[in-house]
Amino acid sequence: MEVLIHHIYEYKKGLRHLVLHTLDASLLHKAELKLQQQGIDYIVRYVTCSKINLFFGNKDCIRIVDKIGDKTLNEYTPEEDFVLGTMLGYDRLQQCKRYLKRKETFNSFSHR
Repeated sequence: MEVLIHHIYEYKKGLRHLVLHTLDASLLHKAELKLQQQGIDYIVRYVTCSKINLFFGNKDCIRIVDKIGDKTLNEYTPEEDFVLGTMLGYDRLQQCKRYLKRKETFNSFSHR
């Protein structure tokens, strides 16, 4: 929960527009209360039955994550992965390299 509080701080200070925080599903209720108390938009995605990805931040960013759909990160298309990484503030050049690598792999699987 300390890392969650730090992520909330970074969001509130404008350092991030979107945060991806992974935590044990048993802590979801506590995390939701913290976000609701701060008036922060969020969306929950289950990774497993005991682990969740909690996306929170700018309402429009959350809407995009919602539009991508309820799937795990490894199910994202290369384009979805690129958009998410960029919204999370990851280095753009590294995201470009990651996209190209994933696109190559994605295309090789789709041609089988």
